[in-house]
Amino acid sequence: MQIGVDSAMAVDNKRIFVVDPDEITRAALQFILHDENETHDIPTLAAALTKSVEWKPDLLILGISIVLNQGITVLDMLKDKIPEVKILVVCEPKDIPLALTCIKSGAEDLVSKPLTIEIVRSKVDKLLRRGI
Repeated sequence: MQIGVDSAMAVDNKRIFVVDPDEITRAALQFILHDENETHDIPTLAAALTKSVEWKPDLLILGISIVLNQGITVLDMLKDKIPEVKILVVCEPKDIPLALTCIKSGAEDLVSKPLTIEIVRSKVDKLLRRGI
């Protein structure tokens, strides 16, 4: 277990899909979250949708590049295909205006790079309604 991991949260294992074409971002988020969550590192949205048929995620962490490539309507499609999923958008500081538009279009929150353990875990816990 990592330092700072709450063992009670590890027992309340939630499923998280980290969907981002960027391997480094996926690896960082996987490392930050895997001790307290069932975290799946998925490079494409198509693969995430396929996997969600049998394994519904509680939270989907979505790389902003997917929205840039597929358009803002991708959020409506995700909410339609994976009802009740929470969406956290991960972005570069330059993409915050688009990430804010994502929130207006159905995402619950955003996290901007550089990613820190404290901020990522705090936002994930809030979205998964832990420690409230």
